[in-house]
Amino acid sequence: MKKEDLVHLEKLMNFLSAHFVRKNAWKDVSKSEWTHIAEELNRLLEEQNRRHKIRKDADLLGTNYLYEHLIINKLKAYEGKENMAGASKPNLSKLSRIVQVLGYDNYFDFINSHKETFSFNDLKIEIPKVAVNTKLLDELIGFWYSFNRNLPDNPDKINEERIWRSSVEIYKSEASGEYLIERSGGDNHKYYGKITAYADYVFIIMNSNTFIRQRHFISRLKDINEKLKQPDYKLSEMHFISTCISFNQEPIALFEIFQKVKNTKNFVADSVSFLMESKELPVSVVAHLKNAEGNRINYR
Repeated sequence: MKKEDLVHLEKLMNFLSAHFVRKNAWKDVSKSEWTHIAEELNRLLEEQNRRHKIRKDADLLGTNYLYEHLIINKLKAYEGKENMAGASKPNLSKLSRIVQVLGYDNYFDFINSHKETFSFNDLKIEIPKVAVNTKLLDELIGFWYSFNRNLPDNPDKINEERIWRSSVEIYKSEASGEYLIERSGGDNHKYYGKITAYADYVFIIMNSNTFIRQRHFISRLKDINEKLKQPDYKLSEMHFISTCISFNQEPIALFEIFQKVKNTKNFVADSVSFLMESKELPVSVVAHLKNAEGNRINYR
């Protein structure tokens, strides 16, 4: 194993740390948390087999593989050392299996996609001389589904009526106090971003660190400050105008609906494309998005 191999492995372990337990570095992850991450990866490996209708059992990771083989025997054993004599390379097949369930073609695709690490500091939404509406932001914390009508990958299916549902989580950073957002994308990719609010406006910027795509969102929640004074009021839906690069690589603007998830037990942390007629879609969402010419943001 070369020094470069160790650097690449560290990127993977840092990515797993952030993706599964929201810790920035592998050093901050405990042994039990690495066991949890291994179990989650195994669950994704089994789901991958079911999705591709592979009948044989998934080739699972040992529950201690990440901690013992990669953390203890690789990263900790050779941390800070220039001489890598005696260090064997990790199993590339296993590393590829890990990143494939996270949306990458193979381990080398992952490394090439992570030449630079993602930083929330690259995202700034600042409006000077206006106070941040933290009361509204606190109300946004939780799990949401977002719905939009995006352009399909295949131009031949441009008239196919589909609605794209993505999972969204909004939370407050314990380190910075900022409000952060994570959103699922196609093929298990993820978006990471910041969300803020001024008066009754909500702003979001999200980046993907795996391909060229940035998303911008803006919404107005009319009279929200008065509504939040009502003891029984709960914000359950937001309507956004969003901009991004579409699946067919064209810049587009979308109407997008966020609905808060009440029962998180069955929350699906992934993006799913539904036919317009699907019974799994909320009736109100279909009614609003079906009229592509006439729908407008619904200020609530």
